[in-house]
Amino acid sequence: MAMLIPLLLMIVLFYFLLIRPQQKRQKEVNAMQSGLSKGDKIITIGGLHGTVVAIEDGNVVLDCAGSQLTFDRNAVRTVLAKSDAVEEEVVEAEVEEVTTDVEAEKK
Repeated sequence: MAMLIPLLLMIVLFYFLLIRPQQKRQKEVNAMQSGLSKGDKIITIGGLHGTVVAIEDGNVVLDCAGSQLTFDRNAVRTVLAKSDAVEEEVVEAEVEEVTTDVEAEKK
């Protein structure tokens, strides 16, 4: 029984220090890769910088200095900048909301 307690403590310690943080990082990476959109500026795991031109099933087509290259979606390491299209949609929605509020105040 005395030998079982340190073994269980080591298992719990490994879970909280190694396994759990790795699972959290993996969820973040999956969310980032599934949230890719056309126009995003990204870096691949090989260090290639490019802009997303198209997203197909499991592939991403990148524009890199005039060349279009196809990579697996899992090859994306980081997203440097989200596309302007998403930002424009948010700005347009905010403008519509403000316009609606102003019109409501006038009535």
